[in-house]
Amino acid sequence: MNNPVSWFEIYTSDFNRAKQFYSTVFQIKLKDMPVHSERHAHMDYAVFPGNEGGNGTGGALVMLDKVQPGPGGTLIYFDTRSIDDELSRVETAGGKILQGKVNIGEAGFIALIEDTEGNLIGLRSQQ
Repeated sequence: MNNPVSWFEIYTSDFNRAKQFYSTVFQIKLKDMPVHSERHAHMDYAVFPGNEGGNGTGGALVMLDKVQPGPGGTLIYFDTRSIDDELSRVETAGGKILQGKVNIGEAGFIALIEDTEGNLIGLRSQQ
């Protein structure tokens, strides 16, 4: 098995604010997905683009009545063309830069940011 990660979910407390943050920083459009579940009184779900052909890892933003966002959970790294581009949009989108661009040798560069919901996420690029 090459990559066992098949899906991720980033939890939100303000669904629309989180969608705006990720759309702005990554210049993407998230697709709202209706989810009906008898287990949850309230659930909003928006899927990240890019996994239509089955290649790569898919994921979604989720607002769920029983789960709260925040630091200390799973750290997800998003591949970027150039971290500098995404970093330039983080603060205007309402997030925080926690660790600026760091050279990690042959593996490229990483940075750590906090989204509008308090989730820690990573950025990674070759430039």
